[in-house]
Amino acid sequence: MNSTNQNDQEILDFQEVNLGYQEEGLTPTGLPENAFRELAADEEYAPLMHPAHDQKEVTPYSVITGLIMAIIFSAAAAYLGLKVGQVFEAAIPIAIIAVGLSNALGKKNSLGQNVIIQSIGACSGVIVAGAIFTLPALFILQATYPDIMVDFYQIFLSSLLGGILGILFFIPFRKYFVKDMHGKYPFPEATATTQVLVSAQQSAGAAKEGSQAKTLIIASLIGGVYDYIVATFGWWAETITSTACAWGQAVAEKTKLVLSCNTGAALLGLGYIVGLKYAFVIFAGSIFVWWIVIPLLGNYGAPEFASMEPDAIFSNYARLIGIGGIAMAGVIGIVKSWPIIQQAVGLAGRELKGSAQKATAVRWQLDISMKKIVFFVAIALIAVMLFFWFGVIHTFWQAAVAWAVVTIIAFLFTTVAANAIAIVGSNPVSGMTLMTLIIASAIFVAIGLNGTDGIVASMVIGGVVCTALSMAGGFVTDLKIGYWVGSTPKKQESWKFLGTLVSAATVGGVIMVLNKVYGFTGPDALVAPQANAMAKVIEPLMMGGDTPWILYMVGAVLALLLNWLGVPALAFCLGMFIPLSLNTPMLVGGAIAYFVSNSSKDAKVNDKRRDKGTLLASGLISGGALFGVFAAITRFAGFEYSTPGPVWLTQIFGCVAYLLLMGYLIWDSCRVKSSK
Repeated sequence: MNSTNQNDQEILDFQEVNLGYQEEGLTPTGLPENAFRELAADEEYAPLMHPAHDQKEVTPYSVITGLIMAIIFSAAAAYLGLKVGQVFEAAIPIAIIAVGLSNALGKKNSLGQNVIIQSIGACSGVIVAGAIFTLPALFILQATYPDIMVDFYQIFLSSLLGGILGILFFIPFRKYFVKDMHGKYPFPEATATTQVLVSAQQSAGAAKEGSQAKTLIIASLIGGVYDYIVATFGWWAETITSTACAWGQAVAEKTKLVLSCNTGAALLGLGYIVGLKYAFVIFAGSIFVWWIVIPLLGNYGAPEFASMEPDAIFSNYARLIGIGGIAMAGVIGIVKSWPIIQQAVGLAGRELKGSAQKATAVRWQLDISMKKIVFFVAIALIAVMLFFWFGVIHTFWQAAVAWAVVTIIAFLFTTVAANAIAIVGSNPVSGMTLMTLIIASAIFVAIGLNGTDGIVASMVIGGVVCTALSMAGGFVTDLKIGYWVGSTPKKQESWKFLGTLVSAATVGGVIMVLNKVYGFTGPDALVAPQANAMAKVIEPLMMGGDTPWILYMVGAVLALLLNWLGVPALAFCLGMFIPLSLNTPMLVGGAIAYFVSNSSKDAKVNDKRRDKGTLLASGLISGGALFGVFAAITRFAGFEYSTPGPVWLTQIFGCVAYLLLMGYLIWDSCRVKSSK
């Protein structure tokens, strides 16, 4: 037996002795206490499902249910995203539905199947984000340039090929992100989804685990009903803002200073899981933009800034600094991740030469072999090249340049997208795609590909890159969930392709239908904010006009300075890019997490309270995500409810409701009195 086999056996022995796996291959039902913290030097993480025994994962039930979820949530997410600009995270509501179905059908040991359902179904959200942030821009520009033609196959293949590249490019980095970095990243969405999936495993005979499931359900109901009421009925303000009162308006007019906070339960829970460190850095990025950059532009910038609202200055100018910062932070991340990239490429090379050691990992660490990954990547890249050549650009060497741009950017920024999801649960894919469009367009213009042909080429290429980065960011969540519970990565990776195919076809059809029914331009059209932003950026580049290079460069220089000072540049620049109202609750949740984790003189009690808070925060996120879908369906059905009372009253109600929600999170977390 070689040393690697001995290490694997030692891990199994450790798990068998210390966790007491049942004969069926399942642990006692709760997550291990070291699931969310860094491991000691001699410590190993043991998943819920036995790491050596085969588990029931891929079955006709799990695959069919996952595909149905992918179709339903692709259509729902596409409509909502194009209507309000927000793509809800499908992983959590799909996990909740999977748990409910398995319980209703009386399925035993269903955890592995539920992971597959969630993994396949979650393709919907990431494919939708990649498609609707970019491709509707072609319909928007078509109103001005009628010779722009858009076909279903362009949308479908752009989404499909981008999704496939995202899967293949990320698989070599799975071990680094989900295993080597265990406990170093908060993984907020993966944490919430895992808590939901684990709740189905908690047996009635285990009082502790049963109480955890009850806690999660209660928190989910509170968060879900809370968010549904504010989104559907508007009984209190969804966003508390200083401009709601006279003095706040006066301050905003004179100094452009604004403070705002979203009162949603899901964002509060997200901030708790992210923690104070990253939440503070993200909030600092927002404050830098909203309290320094915007006031400076409004008071000392060009004359037109004086008459603009702070929101307009943010959207049209200040936010662009954040885009430049995200791009440079991505480059910095690539440089720092270069050893990991070299390791992945080196492994591929050794396997191709046949000199790599035979894989000895136990079931829950098995990936698709690197030989197959390299082969599939080659096939996918050939398909992308053919698609660009015959379906988009029609000139071989220009298609080859476009192919090179997509390949390099999609591969290098894979780690950036995964980092963003792992840290804050939010993928800056629209910002990175905007930068991709700018770089690609500058290259295309230099090689003579401009005008409407250049617009089509840039947007389709942007769609491929956007979907690839969106998929890479979403896939790290799936694989982290699988790592925590002990799923087989190879099975998750293999069946992700089918979910991508179905989601891409669904999204392509939905976008075509929505364009015919509603359109993306005009008074009653779907707003498609990200696609409109892409159209605004691409038109002057391809048709002649000014591009805000100075703002992008300012953001890039700022990211370099932040990195030199030791500040997480990506988190800070994400704060600059995301609106202040969405970053403030992150800081509130992070502050609550810090308070709960230090509320007792007993360190063990603090750990228990922190873990209880994580469970509650996961419930708030889960309930908010699921009931957010219900709210979207309610609006889709045509239900309209006018906000009751004057604005100042709903603002007061919003403050009271938010304080009560914060109080619930603190109170229930701190009810833990004993470390036993």
